[in-house]
Amino acid sequence: MGFMQKQVFRLGFSLLLAFGLVLGAFIPPATALTDDQKLVSEVWRIVNRTYLDDTFNHQNWSQARQKALEKPLKDHEAAYAAIQKMLKTLGDPFTRFLDPEQYRSLQVNTSGELTGVGLQIALNPETGQLEVVTPIIDSPADMAGIKPRDRILKIEGIVTDNLTLDEAAARMRGPAGTAVTLVIAREGIEEKEFRIVRDRIELNPVIADLRLSPQGTPIGYLRLTQFNANASMELAHAISSLEKKGAAAYILDLRNNPGGLLQSGIEIARQWLNSGTIVYTVNRQGIQGSFESFGPALTDDPLVILVNEGTASASEILAGALQDNGRATLVGETTFGKGLIQSLFELSDGSGLAVTIAKYETPSHRDINKLGINPDQVIPQGSMTRTEIATEADMQYQAALELLQTNPVLAGVEEAGVQGAGSRGE
Repeated sequence: MGFMQKQVFRLGFSLLLAFGLVLGAFIPPATALTDDQKLVSEVWRIVNRTYLDDTFNHQNWSQARQKALEKPLKDHEAAYAAIQKMLKTLGDPFTRFLDPEQYRSLQVNTSGELTGVGLQIALNPETGQLEVVTPIIDSPADMAGIKPRDRILKIEGIVTDNLTLDEAAARMRGPAGTAVTLVIAREGIEEKEFRIVRDRIELNPVIADLRLSPQGTPIGYLRLTQFNANASMELAHAISSLEKKGAAAYILDLRNNPGGLLQSGIEIARQWLNSGTIVYTVNRQGIQGSFESFGPALTDDPLVILVNEGTASASEILAGALQDNGRATLVGETTFGKGLIQSLFELSDGSGLAVTIAKYETPSHRDINKLGINPDQVIPQGSMTRTEIATEADMQYQAALELLQTNPVLAGVEEAGVQGAGSRGE
């Protein structure tokens, strides 16, 4: 029974996926273990071989395995609890266990549709608090007024302090038409209760429109909401359509985009770059891999990218790649700052394991984890309704229009970008 029966690659605020390296480890003969003990050992072995921190949070990782197996495991639930307790010692909220239902739900999410309230969530690695990365556009949570960086204090009256990320997500999921109550804390306001009716959420990742600037320049407006399985193809079709309609410049809106599939992010970066490094990956041996663009780009027209604190993970890779290669100018606010890479493994019983296996750096070797990417032009943006996005009320959008109008060759001059050694990642 191989421990890597199946790998699903995903780059999002929760998961950014890549291959891990295999190291040797001594494991007692599997015949001496029950099925539940084998599952615990399977998880231990994957972490032992792939985890980014080779000190395992400054502990003896072999002793962690022994402790997890010191008591009999009567069933799968006991094994799951032992696994979660063992992983908690790593002090990494992104390395986590998913039971079969949670794992299937994650697969559905990456495929492009889900049922629930429509929130991308994460555990703040510094405070441990459950936070909103961003609500999905037009989802029940979005329409209820929940915002990026909101802290989720309670779900159906259950305090979230001791919930894992997946336990919190599971409590918010449910059939369309049912309701869930969340207690939210937000900077500058008191705690507020939201009652949200779950629904089936359409994950159409691309919104495209041809606009005219005040001076009459045709500008292609592209809003990318996440990097799901359809994003690269849909964006390519949108760019092609806008080119035929005469677009002379582009605004790519990555605000509140929490990420998604790794390959989708790489492919989208290649749509804008004729050449150059897109991203570097660094594992615990310090070995670097890289993803490159070989062209041709779908368009060389000027490009401005809109970013904010909800721009995370794959979005930061794309924004950082185009900024460092001189292909785009970033406008808005500092991005979220998620620079760790997880790999997702399917386990023998249909459950899953996400493990932090590496970190990434932008083409100029910026490590943006917990720091984010600073835009070239900082434009604060107050609260907006969904209908105000990319209108006169949207100051960041207006700044992008002004930038393209005053400097029309802004992003159209091809630069060599930052080149670096390393094998091409696929």
